[in-house]
Amino acid sequence: MLDFKHSKSEVARPRMRDRGIYVLPNLFTIGALFAGFYSIVQAMNGRWEHAAVAVFIAMVLDGLDGRVARMTGTQSAFGAELDSLADMVSFGVAPALIMYVFALKGLGKFGWIAAFVYCAGAALRLARFNTQLEVADKRFFQGLPSPSAAALVAGFVWVMVEYGFSGPEVAWLSSAVILFSGISMVTNFKFYSGKEINLRKSVPFFVVLLIVLFFILVSTSPPEVLLLIFVLYGLSGYAYALWNWTHRKEKKPARLPDGQK
Repeated sequence: MLDFKHSKSEVARPRMRDRGIYVLPNLFTIGALFAGFYSIVQAMNGRWEHAAVAVFIAMVLDGLDGRVARMTGTQSAFGAELDSLADMVSFGVAPALIMYVFALKGLGKFGWIAAFVYCAGAALRLARFNTQLEVADKRFFQGLPSPSAAALVAGFVWVMVEYGFSGPEVAWLSSAVILFSGISMVTNFKFYSGKEINLRKSVPFFVVLLIVLFFILVSTSPPEVLLLIFVLYGLSGYAYALWNWTHRKEKKPARLPDGQK
């Protein structure tokens, strides 16, 4: 016999437990969102080092949430949407506000326009990434990833503070850094993604030594080393495009004189 105890709306609407969310990966995402918000608060209070470090913490947490979701089989549409929103705060709004309050405020209209270019670039970069997720080459990012752009901006502020430079002293250099980061996010240049690296596979012993060396280098002078790493990564997309362009020209067959075949 048919059971007519449930109404049509109850049948059509999924139960709450069917619409539940996974805690583990979203916990990392919320942590990244908190770090981004914390960096904004610290920048408003003039604590530049804390603001910069918070951006790097957000970047680490953002890198973990996706990998944890894939490794534990807890990927979801909700997690993907939450991750995009958190990325916009942590890697779009936060770096723009940090740089504006630190150095660009004294430049007047040009200062806030430069900060907005970065913020808009991050939004466009995230929107393009979400729409091309199924068709994009997994080995490369199209445009500079927003976490790397944020690390470039935050690392620059951190180094300037470390060496005793005030924001107004490096205002024009700061505007160049944030414009470069913002524009790089919306270019078509390819940046290596590292997604093909399988953490479950065994690796040679020297790889472990390289990881140890990396942590030693970072611990000796975090701001300088981290900034150098992300400057090189930010330039890698342009270098790769230049390398492809030069090799494409070399591969073009030479044109024969008229009448020859």
